[in-house]
Amino acid sequence: MKNIKEELYDHCERFVQDRMNRIQNRIANIQESLNSETKSTAGDKHETGRAMLQLEREKAGVQLAEVQKLQETLAKIDIHSPSKVIRLGNIVETSLGNYFLSISSGKLIVNNKTYFAIATNTPIGKLLLGKTIGDYFNFNGNEIQIKNLV
Repeated sequence: MKNIKEELYDHCERFVQDRMNRIQNRIANIQESLNSETKSTAGDKHETGRAMLQLEREKAGVQLAEVQKLQETLAKIDIHSPSKVIRLGNIVETSLGNYFLSISSGKLIVNNKTYFAIATNTPIGKLLLGKTIGDYFNFNGNEIQIKNLV
């Protein structure tokens, strides 16, 4: 049976792969539309349509690069090495909630317990890094205690 960290990590991998697949399909559809666009007598209308498709393709390319960065972040995560100091790949249980420091992929429920997958460059992720069990920090006017680190 998988442990909680593995389940959370697997969720993040699926999140990234799903996003990657959607973007790649979108790029393929845009490319297909560009290839099938034929020169019509409308002239300007044709050129405007092609320009719009090329802009969409560029935007999808930027999104693809962002997803590749998420994949790189996931590749850096070591979920099997214990740590006494909060770092990428840790599960952090606090008085406010439970966090998995990885990528920002939202709310996850494992074994009826709620976790939030967050990146280390998010406001709360930055506050958590380097802390240890028992430490306190302030976030949005709340004093939060770190209760456990996995």
